[in-house]
Amino acid sequence: LLPASYTCVPVRPAWRSQGLCVCAAETSSTMAYQTPDSKKEEFRKYLEKSGVIDALTKVLVGLYEEPERPPNAVDYIKRYMGAPTGIDVDALRQENDNLKKEREELRATIDELNSRLTEDKEDDDA
Repeated sequence: LLPASYTCVPVRPAWRSQGLCVCAAETSSTMAYQTPDSKKEEFRKYLEKSGVIDALTKVLVGLYEEPERPPNAVDYIKRYMGAPTGIDVDALRQENDNLKKEREELRATIDELNSRLTEDKEDDDA
């Protein structure tokens, strides 16, 4: 028998049917399988550590304390969190792609003109 802090984890699916497993100490970094409750707890700790819970609490308190309820709570939360609203993200991505292409074309033109200038200078020196 193993101590309660150890668990058997099937390493390969075929081994499960044969009852073969690897025994390991039960820690979040070594467990191959976690219970749903432990996954939820781990995720909750992650959210708390990264400040997400505090930020969401503040925005929800702000929404609660509003004298008049905003017509769109999601837009309110986005504004409160600093996200821009009313912006077409797809259009911005397309514009960004177009500007990148234009920049590459301009760089190619600059390189071509620099090489011509170098050739002309060499011809003048000769």
